[in-house]
Amino acid sequence: MRKRISVVVALVLALCLAVSLSACSGGGGEEAVSDFEKITESGKLVIGITDYEPMNYYDESGELTGFDTEYATLVCEELGVEPEFIEIDWDNKEIELDAGNIDAIWNGMTYTEERDENMDFSNPYVHNELVVVVRSDDAEKYKAKEDLVSANIVAEGGSTAEDVVVKDDILKDAKFTPVDSLVNSLMEVSAGTADVSVVDSVMAEELVGKGAYQNLVIIPGLSLNTELLAIGFRTGSDLPAKVNEITQTLIENGMLPALAEKYGLNLAIDTE
Repeated sequence: MRKRISVVVALVLALCLAVSLSACSGGGGEEAVSDFEKITESGKLVIGITDYEPMNYYDESGELTGFDTEYATLVCEELGVEPEFIEIDWDNKEIELDAGNIDAIWNGMTYTEERDENMDFSNPYVHNELVVVVRSDDAEKYKAKEDLVSANIVAEGGSTAEDVVVKDDILKDAKFTPVDSLVNSLMEVSAGTADVSVVDSVMAEELVGKGAYQNLVIIPGLSLNTELLAIGFRTGSDLPAKVNEITQTLIENGMLPALAEKYGLNLAIDTE
């Protein structure tokens, strides 16, 4: 009798465990919706950006444009969805992505091993480097990295520029202030409230020496880091592979190289 009772108890426990596991897995073994299925159902790819010329910026008529804006639009056409661009706080980009508020970070973002732990990336698509921007009157004062120790340095908070400054054996002793955007880092120097901006070359080459930044120059030969730009997606997303495939097509038909030439960028992919 005891043996029969033990067998019955064991069967009941096994049944309860199976029901519990089924509930935890979403019930009935249903699979989670993939990112591609999600954007297909919604009809849009929500893209996190900042105002970052020449990647994503507003032209004189107030229209959003730029290399990444046009690149994303071409990819979305092939995906069968519409791009929706949302300005985000760059410091919170990973939080916005993980929370599902955006589907991608497509804004001239630098690939780093640290970021790779928190998101999945597309193949790199553009070369970049970190350059030093100063007022033209100070060009002779700041020629080498050692000269920057006495300067008031600004860079975008949460960017690789900030990482380079605060972690560099020489620059870590300089006075550093993070600001909320790449554009504002240049404005601080132009206005004289900072001495040096560490900024992406793709932006600096587009803005420095022109308009509101006419009084600024890039220190020649002083590169603090070389980088590759890539598109960020949620960890485990199936979108990077699809974007990579479409990007290859855009390379082969000449559309992406033409777009890079239009915005003066150096593609990090083989166009042969």
